[in-house]
Amino acid sequence: QGQLVESGGGLVEPGGSLRLSCQASRGISGIRAMGWYRQAPGKQRELVALFPTGGEKSYAESVKGRFTISRDKTRTSVYLQMDRLEPGDTATYYCKAVTPWGDVWGQGTRVTVSS
Repeated sequence: QGQLVESGGGLVEPGGSLRLSCQASRGISGIRAMGWYRQAPGKQRELVALFPTGGEKSYAESVKGRFTISRDKTRTSVYLQMDRLEPGDTATYYCKAVTPWGDVWGQGTRVTVSS
């Protein structure tokens, strides 16, 4: 019943920038929040940023001041502007939509920060 599609990942040098995008299909309704998680190889998935509908944005301490989450509720999209990227940011990034009937996850987009 609907899906999330992420894009914008890639290979970037340390100190560089990327902008991730996530679009929810029409089959996803009642979205209460949208956010970004990431999972590095051999590690568990962690919250990066969350943007509740009508609520306050939040960020992981490791990305605070470098990443910015934004949301276009009319188009059911969420974005993650990633600046001053570090090697520790290397991971697969997943979009999540929180709905009254459960969480919906995107397929993930890879981000690699390396010189």
